[in-house]
Amino acid sequence: MKLTASVVLFNTPRSQIELLFKSVFDAKCVETFYIIDNSPNDKWRVLETEYANIANSAGTKIRYIHNQNLGYGASHNLAMQEAIEDGSVYHVVLNPDIYFEQQVLSKLLDFMDENPDAAYVLPRVEYPDGELQYLCKLLPTPADLIFRRFLPKKWGKKRNDRYCLKMTDYNKVMNPPCLSGCFMFMRLSILQENNIFFDDGYFMYCEDFDLIRRLHRVAKTLYFPGVTIVHDHAKESYKNRNMLIAHIQSAIRYFNKFGWIFDHERRVMNKGILGELGNVPY
Repeated sequence: MKLTASVVLFNTPRSQIELLFKSVFDAKCVETFYIIDNSPNDKWRVLETEYANIANSAGTKIRYIHNQNLGYGASHNLAMQEAIEDGSVYHVVLNPDIYFEQQVLSKLLDFMDENPDAAYVLPRVEYPDGELQYLCKLLPTPADLIFRRFLPKKWGKKRNDRYCLKMTDYNKVMNPPCLSGCFMFMRLSILQENNIFFDDGYFMYCEDFDLIRRLHRVAKTLYFPGVTIVHDHAKESYKNRNMLIAHIQSAIRYFNKFGWIFDHERRVMNKGILGELGNVPY
């Protein structure tokens, strides 16, 4: 197999599922689509039947997994491990609030084939209204995340703009050490050879920063603006207290793992991408 994909569902709106599934099946290049159901019952098993004919027409096998809720990353690990066993070359981890046009996945396949030193690629990401999402980042310091979440935007604007690499125009290929995990197109051989998968210790949030940072140690993690996807991002941790607590817990785990104030690797990686971009020194 060349390309597999996975999505984790829980309290997912049906409207999001329909948009995402249409995107995956219209692409006609996903050989196995893993639907990982983390709901308390197997409420999403019905999708196997509902989409059976569409999947068959697209040449896609649906693999439904009802799973105890281990968390976002641990659930996707199940799909990636199985995809590796089945011989898949690439795997894309999808948020349920993503949708895209038919040619996106095939163009990303071509891009990755042309860049064998890349482990990961993120396309241009927009909100449904067409506004750009700035998802290429420096590795965060604790202050970066605190300024973004808890202080008025104007107080941390300059720092946040630098953190999100807004000094670029986001119209060229970049190799940042930190990228969003809303759409993770990955080369499975690099994950397997280096034993780099999601850290199961994160329930949700920051598991993407952790994974991409470790991939960046051994290969390129690229941003490619040649194709665009839509991310209908709701920023749940800004609205829901439980989600905020989960986000804080994950950030604590991240900084305990890599360093709060003293993080030499963070300094080296951030200096590297800023140097490549020809911008201000770190």
